[in-house]
Amino acid sequence: MIAEIQVLPRPTGTASDRYKHVDAAIAVIQASGLRYEVHALGTVIEGPAEKIWPLLQAIHQATLEAGAERTMSVIKVSSSAQAGGPKVEDLVRKFRP
Repeated sequence: MIAEIQVLPRPTGTASDRYKHVDAAIAVIQASGLRYEVHALGTVIEGPAEKIWPLLQAIHQATLEAGAERTMSVIKVSSSAQAGGPKVEDLVRKFRP
Protein backbone atom coordinates (compact mmCIF):
# COMPACT_ATOMS: atom_id res chain seq x y z
CA MET A 1 0.00 0.00 0.00
CA ILE A 2 1.07 3.56 -0.64
CA ALA A 3 -0.38 6.45 1.34
CA GLU A 4 0.25 10.17 1.28
CA ILE A 5 -0.68 12.31 4.25
CA GLN A 6 -0.65 16.06 4.66
CA VAL A 7 -1.32 17.31 8.18
CA LEU A 8 -2.70 20.80 8.60
CA PRO A 9 -2.54 21.60 12.32
CA ARG A 10 -3.58 25.00 13.62
CA PRO A 11 -1.31 26.51 14.58
CA THR A 12 1.47 24.67 12.73
CA GLY A 13 3.80 25.22 15.67
CA THR A 14 4.83 27.68 18.33
CA ALA A 15 6.59 31.04 18.26
CA SER A 16 9.87 29.37 19.15
CA ASP A 17 9.38 26.27 16.95
CA ARG A 18 7.43 27.23 13.83
CA TYR A 19 6.67 23.65 12.68
CA LYS A 20 6.53 21.84 16.04
CA HIS A 21 3.17 20.17 15.42
CA VAL A 22 4.07 19.07 11.88
CA ASP A 23 7.45 17.79 13.10
CA ALA A 24 5.65 15.70 15.73
CA ALA A 25 3.70 14.00 12.95
CA ILE A 26 6.86 13.31 10.96
CA ALA A 27 8.53 11.85 14.06
CA VAL A 28 5.72 9.27 14.27
CA ILE A 29 6.35 8.31 10.65
CA GLN A 30 10.09 8.03 11.25
CA ALA A 31 9.52 5.77 14.26
CA SER A 32 7.26 3.44 12.24
CA GLY A 33 10.14 1.76 10.44
CA LEU A 34 8.24 2.01 7.14
CA ARG A 35 9.69 3.47 3.97
CA TYR A 36 8.71 7.13 3.60
CA GLU A 37 9.55 10.33 1.74
CA VAL A 38 8.91 13.76 3.22
CA HIS A 39 7.88 16.32 0.60
CA ALA A 40 7.05 20.00 0.85
CA LEU A 41 3.28 19.42 0.96
CA GLY A 42 2.96 15.94 2.43
CA THR A 43 4.67 12.67 3.18
CA VAL A 44 4.41 9.43 1.21
CA ILE A 45 4.53 6.15 3.15
CA GLU A 46 4.87 2.65 1.75
CA GLY A 47 4.11 -0.60 3.54
CA PRO A 48 1.51 -3.20 4.43
CA ALA A 49 -2.05 -1.96 4.89
CA GLU A 50 -2.26 -3.35 8.42
CA LYS A 51 0.58 -1.02 9.44
CA ILE A 52 -0.34 2.03 7.37
CA TRP A 53 -3.99 2.42 8.48
CA PRO A 54 -3.19 2.72 12.20
CA LEU A 55 -0.14 4.83 11.40
CA LEU A 56 -2.29 7.40 9.58
CA GLN A 57 -4.43 7.77 12.70
CA ALA A 58 -1.33 8.09 14.90
CA ILE A 59 0.14 10.77 12.62
CA HIS A 60 -3.04 12.84 12.82
CA GLN A 61 -3.26 12.41 16.59
CA ALA A 62 0.41 13.37 17.07
CA THR A 63 -0.29 16.96 15.99
CA LEU A 64 -2.93 17.34 18.69
CA GLU A 65 -0.76 15.71 21.33
CA ALA A 66 2.04 18.13 20.37
CA GLY A 67 -0.23 21.07 21.24
CA ALA A 68 -2.18 21.96 18.11
CA GLU A 69 -5.63 23.39 18.88
CA ARG A 70 -7.12 21.49 15.95
CA THR A 71 -5.90 19.61 12.90
CA MET A 72 -7.03 18.37 9.54
CA SER A 73 -5.34 15.61 7.54
CA VAL A 74 -5.59 15.08 3.80
CA ILE A 75 -4.96 11.43 2.98
CA LYS A 76 -4.57 9.59 -0.33
CA VAL A 77 -4.31 5.81 -0.37
CA SER A 78 -3.43 3.42 -3.18
CA SER A 79 -3.56 -0.33 -2.88
CA SER A 80 -3.83 -3.35 -5.12
CA ALA A 81 -5.97 -6.47 -4.98
CA GLN A 82 -2.77 -8.41 -5.65
CA ALA A 83 0.07 -8.63 -3.15
CA GLY A 84 3.12 -6.55 -4.01
CA GLY A 85 1.35 -3.72 -5.80
CA PRO A 86 3.33 -0.80 -7.21
CA LYS A 87 6.06 0.74 -5.12
CA VAL A 88 6.79 4.47 -4.91
CA GLU A 89 10.01 3.92 -6.87
CA ASP A 90 8.07 2.20 -9.69
CA LEU A 91 5.79 5.21 -10.03
CA VAL A 92 8.42 7.97 -9.95
CA ARG A 93 11.60 6.40 -11.36
CA LYS A 94 11.33 7.97 -14.82
CA PHE A 95 10.94 11.45 -13.34
CA ARG A 96 14.00 11.38 -11.11
CA PRO A 97 17.38 12.59 -12.32
